[in-house]
Amino acid sequence: MSEQEQSTQPLGAGRSVVRNSLILGLFAMATVGLIAVTQISTAPRIAEEQRRVQMSALNEILPHDQHDNDLLADGFEVSDRELLNLPRPAMAYRGRVENEVVAVILPVVAPDGYSGRIDLLVGVRANGELAGVRALNHRETPGLGDKIELAKSDWVLSFNGKSLQVPAPAGWAVRKDGGEFDQFTGATITPRAVIQAVYRALEYFAAHRQQLLELPDASTVNEDSIDG
Repeated sequence: MSEQEQSTQPLGAGRSVVRNSLILGLFAMATVGLIAVTQISTAPRIAEEQRRVQMSALNEILPHDQHDNDLLADGFEVSDRELLNLPRPAMAYRGRVENEVVAVILPVVAPDGYSGRIDLLVGVRANGELAGVRALNHRETPGLGDKIELAKSDWVLSFNGKSLQVPAPAGWAVRKDGGEFDQFTGATITPRAVIQAVYRALEYFAAHRQQLLELPDASTVNEDSIDG
């Protein structure tokens, strides 16, 4: 091989590397762009689906014949890490009859589900009794822990009418732990987590009952305003 041939080989190889790098870079840019466009185009549909699921849960907890206001329009922010386990402020809702608050629906997080966090809505009537409980988001095991969904089991209806006094505090546990609530066959961690989260929501309501029931429109309940 001549000296001239040897000197031109690295140049050709370098051009090939540059060309391939440019192709890969353009491909990466196109992929990122496609993902961004997809996210932008699907975001409204995802938001609408989340709103639909939430509205459905609100109306299951507090049916239309039990309030005369727009639940979504009568929302307010709550911020509580101790009892509600909220990592950030979240929306709560009031049910009214002739402008009197008859129930409050609170966002609650059960952080200790079998597969992690479980997002709940807990409805509490003005007298402190539970109007209903619904699971909004979770990753519990299909066929086992997902029985917290009303579509999979009527277990969640066992909370209806319960309060801090009924049953007594010791009863707020699964039967395996000496409580009054059924566990699931093959799954105890999930119902145990939900039961404790619902009980904490009742404690939160009892601690802030007056403020929750007497809030003016477009109000915010947070740790500072409650403690202050």
